[in-house]
Amino acid sequence: MTTHRFDAILALGSNMGDKIGHLGAACAHFEAMSEIDLLARSNLYRTEPWGEADQDWFVNACVGIATRLSPRALLEACQKIETDLGRVRNKRWGPRVIDIDVLIFNGITQDDPVLTLPHPLITERAFVLVPLNDIAPDLVLKGKPVSQWIKTTETAEVIKLDAFEPTASVSKT
Repeated sequence: MTTHRFDAILALGSNMGDKIGHLGAACAHFEAMSEIDLLARSNLYRTEPWGEADQDWFVNACVGIATRLSPRALLEACQKIETDLGRVRNKRWGPRVIDIDVLIFNGITQDDPVLTLPHPLITERAFVLVPLNDIAPDLVLKGKPVSQWIKTTETAEVIKLDAFEPTASVSKT
């Protein structure tokens, strides 16, 4: 698997409140962390819910980062950002203020109870594949480029929104 020019690629999604603002706030948190450099952001996409269909639509994006964190520490940082932004984990695939998934990390393949890499459902989700293609079009997953995986998913409900600009600022410490 090629990991492009990033140490890790993350998927971001929100379907509660100021969806675009929540994604921007998550990026601002990443930019404030000394262990993470935010290198690329995809476009924003309005998407239908996946898994649990009886909920509001999502805004989704992907970001590419450089990091000095381990995969587990990156996951913990993502979960802390989710908590800081008000995410409450009470229903799998349910509504959420923010969701941040570690999709890939330096080409590492691992399967443990806490973090599976690459993300096990990455090739099944158009809401991940389409923004992923924006920032890593040459990425190869399971022997196929992202663009070929996109052709195997339903993309009709993945609608491009305006350019992604963070709406919140957090000081880098």
